[in-house]
Amino acid sequence: MSKKVMAINCGSSSLKFKLYEMPAETVMVEGVIERVGKDDAIFSYDYQGKKHENVQPVADHDVAVHLVLDTLLAENIIADYNEIAGVGHRVSNGGRYYSDATIIDADVEKRIDQLSVLSPLHNPVNLVGIKAVESALPHAKEVAVFDTAYHHTMSKVNQIYGIPYKYYEKDGIRRYGFHGPSHKYIALKTAELFPEKSQKIISCHIGNGASITAIKDGKSVVNSMGFTPLAGLVMGTRSGDIDPQIIPYLEQQENMSAQEVKDMLNKQSGLLGLSGISNDVRDLAKIAGDESDARHERADLALNVFAHQIQFYIGAYAAELNGVDSIVFTAGVGEHSALVRQLACQNLGYLGVKIDDQKNEANALSIETSDSTTKVLVIPTDEEIMIARDVMRVAQL
Repeated sequence: MSKKVMAINCGSSSLKFKLYEMPAETVMVEGVIERVGKDDAIFSYDYQGKKHENVQPVADHDVAVHLVLDTLLAENIIADYNEIAGVGHRVSNGGRYYSDATIIDADVEKRIDQLSVLSPLHNPVNLVGIKAVESALPHAKEVAVFDTAYHHTMSKVNQIYGIPYKYYEKDGIRRYGFHGPSHKYIALKTAELFPEKSQKIISCHIGNGASITAIKDGKSVVNSMGFTPLAGLVMGTRSGDIDPQIIPYLEQQENMSAQEVKDMLNKQSGLLGLSGISNDVRDLAKIAGDESDARHERADLALNVFAHQIQFYIGAYAAELNGVDSIVFTAGVGEHSALVRQLACQNLGYLGVKIDDQKNEANALSIETSDSTTKVLVIPTDEEIMIARDVMRVAQL
């Protein structure tokens, strides 16, 4: 019997959603509300092959959820809220408590709130989305799907930091890893498409937020993000890994508060901070290639640092896996930037990687040459279908 299941992903200033007919996994409608909290929020959605877009005030994520639900009724996509049997919410951080998706109850909501200290930009708005759905769809089963859950298979060696062990035991300070639904999807899709090349996968989720995962036999071995999503790669506005001594140094030398340093590392660093121009790879690629633009050297520097970091982690994770069958690029930049893929793979010949430039430029599924011993893939991620599948499984719909 078919069920309507919704996947909701509340970001810091956005809300993405898809409504599925399950278990057929048919997408009935999908969309996004951007600039949540602004008077000129953009609500766009695709329904029956037609794209709709409206600009209107959306005060917060509670308003955003109700706007989506009201639109489903207005467009006759559903006749009644009761048609929606389950809703899955992407939740940034489940800490040490959740190694799988879980049915949401009062205790789970409390725990998500407590874990907001680890993901201050995401857990609070994830919880707002949960409560909004709870209010509007009291009959629907709600499921929390945690970004961190997939990475609970990491060994303690790959979890632990070199600080006193008591902080691991008492406060749960450890590497958690993020982008779990995306990396899990890549593991499954690679195994489906190329089963003989899916035992050792390096999954590169490269977007404004970016992380890399070493995957062995479908399980996460290590992820580049850490205690929070700030760690690992240089990202759009996040610094990635830095010498921790930089933080007290800036507080003392620049008279910056802890909050100011935190904001700088999360919102003013990465591609934006290095270039002084933009956090968008597309903007930087245009400027880097234009020597008449005085900013081209900084744009070029930012792109090369970004790609070098990806290359660095691929090398480290090939060692972690003792080899690699497939390197997979996914998410916005990974799926669409031939330049970043080319730069990231240019020194990986020792891993048997050879890139076909024409295939790479075309964003083909498989972009390696015929004599490359390692597959290099471009696979669009689908976090929402992973959420919908978890709803069906955990809620037993």
